[in-house]
This record gives sequence, C-alpha cells and structure tokens, in this order.
Amino acid sequence: MTVQTAAAPNAAPSAAPPLLSVSNIEVIYNHVILVLKGVSLQVPEGSIVALLGANGAGKTTTLKAISNLLRAERGDITKGHIDFRAERIEALNPSALVKKGLIQVMEGRHCFAHLTVEENLLTGAYTRTDGNRAINEELEKVYTFFPRLKVRRKSLAGYTSGGEQQMTAIGRALMSRPNMILLDEPSMGLAPQLVEEIFEIVHRLNKETKVSFLVAEQNTNMALRYADYGYILENGRVVMDGPASQLRENADVKEFYLGLGAGGRMSFRDVKHYRRRKRWLA
Repeated sequence: MTVQTAAAPNAAPSAAPPLLSVSNIEVIYNHVILVLKGVSLQVPEGSIVALLGANGAGKTTTLKAISNLLRAERGDITKGHIDFRAERIEALNPSALVKKGLIQVMEGRHCFAHLTVEENLLTGAYTRTDGNRAINEELEKVYTFFPRLKVRRKSLAGYTSGGEQQMTAIGRALMSRPNMILLDEPSMGLAPQLVEEIFEIVHRLNKETKVSFLVAEQNTNMALRYADYGYILENGRVVMDGPASQLRENADVKEFYLGLGAGGRMSFRDVKHYRRRKRWLA
C-alpha cells in the first residue's frame, strides 16, 4: 500500500473491520472555531496507530472527540461519525465508553497527587463489577508490566518522577481492562531514555494483551518505530497516511517531521524553506 496524500481518500490500514472508525468528522469550539476539518482514520483490532503532527495540528482534539471529552471545553462534533466495534459512540458519555472498553490517557500524566501509586491504579477499576479478587489479579498483572510501580506503590504519586507518573496513568487505564487506549503525548516532558522505555512497554502491552492503541505524538521518529500505521495531521486535517514503515522512508516525512534531508540532518533554514514548499498544502 502506498503512502496517501491529502488529495486521495484515506486508505484503511487493514481489510478486517476496524475496532475504531472515525469518519469525516468536523469539530467546532465555541460554535465558531473550526478545529478539525473532515478527519477520517481507522484503528484495526490489536494494532498501534500513530496520530502525528506538530503542536496545534488537532491531535488532542481528535482523541477528545473519540472519548467524548469535548463538551467540557465547549467543543462539538458537527459533522461525521465515530464507531467503536461497529457502534456509533458520539452520544455516549466517557464513563459508558470506559465500560465498553475505550479509555483515554490524558496529556500531562494526570495523577491524583495526594493518593499513593497503588491507590491511583485502583481508581482505574471503578467501572468494574467482577469483584476484588479479579481486580487484585489485574493489579498484579499491571505490576508485571511496570515493576517500578510495584516498588513505589506506597509512595504518593505527586512525589514520583515524570516517567513513573506516566506509567501510573497508563497502568490506571489498564485496570479498566480496555480493548483500546487513546494515549495522548506520552513522551511530553520525559528524557529520551524514559520515552523509549514507555514506548517499549506500550509495544509489549499491545503484543501480549492485544490492547489496541491510538497514540497522539509529536515525536514522529519514536512513534513510527513502534506503530503499525500512521496518520499525519496539519491544521486539523489528515494530509498523509500509510504503514509506519513507508512513512519512515517517505521523503516528505523525513525532511519536515524528522529533519533529515538527502545529505543528513537539515538546518533550521532548510526546514523553513521546506515548510513553504510542502506539496500537500499546495
């Protein structure tokens, strides 16, 4: 499958029915500001899909549209529809979506600072009705993926490191036993070594538990190393999509998003010139 540009319709990452399908949605804030302009994407079951783009491209808004968190910020989906397991979900509240297996890990590593790490993790099981034994088993499973959290389980979350807080946020989401996690900017504010550790854990979770991920990320290089498929947003619309392996080798992606030209890493002047000539915005 070839990499798509904005002039062509978005291709499905897989022939199988997708777990999540976003179809031509538009999002407006305060009844005036058009933020998303006909965004379409799909996430096949058991895959990692990257949603890429610069700050302000519309990545977080896309995730909030899927998890129905827009109304808290006076945002509305005015066109299109969103399906999860072939069911329309735009009218469902976030709690109902969690019960259906769809949960978002917010940007900024939101934890309850006054609770311990373990108490934070247990709050993720608030929608479950299968009893304490099953929840405790799930907690131990989370600790196998995040052994550092088991060591820090009695520490107040507010006094843990940024990496540990990100692990806590992902672990809390796992406690709801989701089918899919929307992961917003997991690399933000973390050292490169920690970023790689987080993505390695996401990759392992995907392979071992079959949880699907839609990851919104500015770190294009890291995201495309671990994703199966990618979508690139510019100014609220999808301008390119394709298998991650093809996006990594695409000349436009290399030059503008990875800062690499034919002769190696580009200078700031080169990047400014490339911004002016981007073919998909012509």
